[in-house]
Amino acid sequence: MGVIKLELHCPQNVNGMAADPQPDWSFDDLRSELDTMEKKLIPSLDIYVHFDKKRPRNLRASKENRCNTGGFAMHVSDHELGCSDSDVEEEVVNSSMVSGRKFSFEELYMSDGSDYELPVYAQCQLMDKVGLAEGALHELSYEFQLYVSEEVRNKISTLETNLVKENEKFASQIAEIDKHRRTQQERERKFDLQYHRTIAEALDNHLTAVQRDHEHISQLEEKRIRDDAAREEAKRKEKTLIEEKLQKEKIKAEEEARLHAERAEIAKAAAEAEKQSVEGKRHAEKQVAELAATKNAVETLRNGVPRIETLGQVVPTGFDNKKQVSLSGRSMTRASKNALELEKKKLHIYEKLTIENEAIKASSDQGNRRTGQNFNRLIKTISATVENVRTKADELFNLIGSPEYPQSISILSFAEKVVFNCENSQKSDGFIFACSRVIVLVTSKIPLALDILLAELNRVCMYTVPKYVEYSPVLFQTREAYFKAIGYKEIYGKIENTDSYVERLSSIMRLYGALVQTEIGGFQNLHGLKEGWAWLARFLNSLPANLYTAVALQHFLEMSGYALYRRYRNQFEKLLRIIACDFLKALKEGNSDSVNAKLIKVKTSIINYVESSRFKKEPEGLQLRGHLDSNDFF
Repeated sequence: MGVIKLELHCPQNVNGMAADPQPDWSFDDLRSELDTMEKKLIPSLDIYVHFDKKRPRNLRASKENRCNTGGFAMHVSDHELGCSDSDVEEEVVNSSMVSGRKFSFEELYMSDGSDYELPVYAQCQLMDKVGLAEGALHELSYEFQLYVSEEVRNKISTLETNLVKENEKFASQIAEIDKHRRTQQERERKFDLQYHRTIAEALDNHLTAVQRDHEHISQLEEKRIRDDAAREEAKRKEKTLIEEKLQKEKIKAEEEARLHAERAEIAKAAAEAEKQSVEGKRHAEKQVAELAATKNAVETLRNGVPRIETLGQVVPTGFDNKKQVSLSGRSMTRASKNALELEKKKLHIYEKLTIENEAIKASSDQGNRRTGQNFNRLIKTISATVENVRTKADELFNLIGSPEYPQSISILSFAEKVVFNCENSQKSDGFIFACSRVIVLVTSKIPLALDILLAELNRVCMYTVPKYVEYSPVLFQTREAYFKAIGYKEIYGKIENTDSYVERLSSIMRLYGALVQTEIGGFQNLHGLKEGWAWLARFLNSLPANLYTAVALQHFLEMSGYALYRRYRNQFEKLLRIIACDFLKALKEGNSDSVNAKLIKVKTSIINYVESSRFKKEPEGLQLRGHLDSNDFF
């Protein structure tokens, strides 16, 4: 084992005192030596410095801190090591088992020179600090300071780490908050956009509703004005009828008074004639004959007043009135005499116009076909709007009056195309009502067009007259011949079925019913409600109750019942009660199940129409719209 030399990191000799301790000193020997050195130094100090212990020193310190502090260090110099490697290894092992003590003199400046002398004050301070107890305490305080510093550094490092983590967490939270804020802003923007869109839609709906209300109010006002005008017209007509009736009664009274006076004169003349001669008797007889002839003329004048078919004067009496049945051609026809006369008159005009057109068509057939195409195009594009009806009526009127085509051909084409387009059962009630308005606007300016149109309706559907042809095996050799006589069409050599015929019948009657009820301010309907009331009375007085007549009556009432009720009120309700009590009871079942099913359906529809008072409600499509619904999508 090598020699261990202990050296102090300070001057080796201070004031004649060696600082190098003995290697084999114990701690008690070291303390006694330090006390001795202290006693020697105190008398030599000019100023006695009393050591004042300001705070207790913690003498306990960790082994790690002791190892890191300064103080005495025992080491072996290189030139004193003369041992082998095994000795070195053994020394390392032994040195690890030896615990050394260290004394810290870091705060004391020491020179390597042994002759260095300190001032008295410095010597006092130096000796005071390197005293045994003071040095130990100073060493412990330094170790504690290092420990505390290390703890502070560790805590500062921990705090810095935590601070960095907190900063990162704070930055992450800030980023998350920004992301959430952006998401919230985007959500609020979408919500605002949706809100503004909802507000805009609500505003648009509100404005549409307001416009609709204004239009409805305008329509109600217009209807009220029309109703007032109609009531005034009805009052005027009623007043005129009363005046005519009073005038007739007055004339009748005057005639009766005159006849009474004449009878008295005749009686007086006869009495005087008896007293006169034969010559005077003959003269008296001649006067009597003249007076009798005058009387007969007056009675004929009084009893020959035409029968006016107006409200209160034409009342249906049932369905077995044989007096109104007349023969027409080879078949038995049931119809009113006046209706047949009107049909004959219109048919005569129609045939005359047709003959004129045949001569014209022979010269220019191409232009005639183009005329029919123009009328068909205009009528097909009629829609239930105010602007469209006005525009189509003007275009049709201009086309009829155009010098490019003969007016007779234009009028006939107009009537044929109107009936042809309305025969389709798929046409809506709105189209039918709009088409009837166009007809009134055109025919109010061209009356001949209305006669031709009615003649075309009578030709296509005899129930618009109204009339009915009864079947007779004597007059009709086959059922097909009878079907052709009542209006069945022959398509490709075959008679159409009953369903197709009934559909065409209903379509034509819908057009006729819409035509008679149409009233337009400033324009006269030449075939208005008066003719509709006459048609209903003639229908109930003359026609039998079967499937065809029931279908015609149903669709006529559905289209014109509302206007007839507004005009005639209680009288129209009486007619409906007659229909419900007599006409429906007179309906008989057909020969097939399909006919029975149709008959039951029509009968139920008429009963519902009467019992639910549908005639008091305005039919759908009667009023024209201000614009097309399709315009709202553009």
